[in-house]
Amino acid sequence: MKQLIVLMGVLPIMLVFLFQYALDQKNNERINRFQEYVYQAKEQAKQEGCFTPSIRNELSTKITDTFGVTEGEMILALEAVPQYRTTAFDERELIYYKVSVPIEKIMAGNRFFGISDADNQGMYTIESWTASERLRD
Repeated sequence: MKQLIVLMGVLPIMLVFLFQYALDQKNNERINRFQEYVYQAKEQAKQEGCFTPSIRNELSTKITDTFGVTEGEMILALEAVPQYRTTAFDERELIYYKVSVPIEKIMAGNRFFGISDADNQGMYTIESWTASERLRD
């Protein structure tokens, strides 16, 4: 009987680790896809000199389809003014981008540990600069 009582106390704690591993795998897969989408959009923007409306729409569509979020929930700060490559380094040739997407569930069993659902979410952000490869005509 004593072992049953101990098992009933330890089993929920052990199950949380199993659920956390599965949740980490799910979040990791989603983050990897997100990074891939942003990388593809960045490479297209390098060729075009900026994030064109078609690149922005394609990125937004991929993110909303994969993550199930609305456009209002994500943050897209993308350079829309064409930048041109120069023969020497100049900050004017850099294309800025910042893309954030909400991650809704970070920790499995959050209520078991006293963490509210509001505290168990966050934003995953990719923010960087890339050099334009577009040449002036």
